[in-house]
Amino acid sequence: MKAKLETIRILNAEIDNWKFDDFVRQLDHGVVITPNVDHMMLLQKDREFYENYASADHIVCDSRILYFLSRLLYPGRGIVDQIAGSDLFPAYCQHHKDDSENVRILILGGTESSIQLTRDAINQRVGSDLVVAAYSPPFGFEDDPDETAKIVRIAEEHEATVLAIGVGSPKQEKWISRHRQSFPGVRLFFCVGATMNFEAGVETRAPRWMTRAGLEWLYRITQEPGRMIRRYFVDDLPIFWLVTKQKLGLYKDPWQ
Repeated sequence: MKAKLETIRILNAEIDNWKFDDFVRQLDHGVVITPNVDHMMLLQKDREFYENYASADHIVCDSRILYFLSRLLYPGRGIVDQIAGSDLFPAYCQHHKDDSENVRILILGGTESSIQLTRDAINQRVGSDLVVAAYSPPFGFEDDPDETAKIVRIAEEHEATVLAIGVGSPKQEKWISRHRQSFPGVRLFFCVGATMNFEAGVETRAPRWMTRAGLEWLYRITQEPGRMIRRYFVDDLPIFWLVTKQKLGLYKDPWQ
């Protein structure tokens, strides 16, 4: 089995450098986090989120912008493949479509109706009952011990071995980090953001050509202008200055 390439450091995140297909084939256990530009900025000001990254088992590049920035920082040896959560999770399901006896997936996120649509869509596409349970946790579930206990019971009742959560960052990463030990039967955790809505068909992804050109952010602005304009032009824009500082050897990790 092929091994990952040299880890790539962007600001204060160590990103695992894999070819997409190699990563899917070897993925068997641990917590998977898929950083994007928004993550990079949160890592500068959210200590708990930073510690979530430090404890994660797999950190792979979700963002085409980070892919390009890695090439700027490390000419000739940057990130080899963008591994977006919305591509990775469907690919993992497809890879294990004939292994529903050992791969039993619990999915969390969306609304009560959309998460069931997600379950049905995945199972229909792979031709097996790979997703054994689906649950839409209510707002504020991450601070409710009873809700966490309910999710643990669902996982146990369905003998889930994989848990995929798509409730947005940093909520999903923090919840997994706090509670992963409560799921002894689950060996693999995915933090996959909007993937559940894409799978259910309630949101659409940018065309592939826009993603490859690093323009997915522009497509998302057209879909959610009120939220995304602030994210991309206020919260995330400073990444270019920080990466410039890293290139010049001037960047300082705020938590070190």
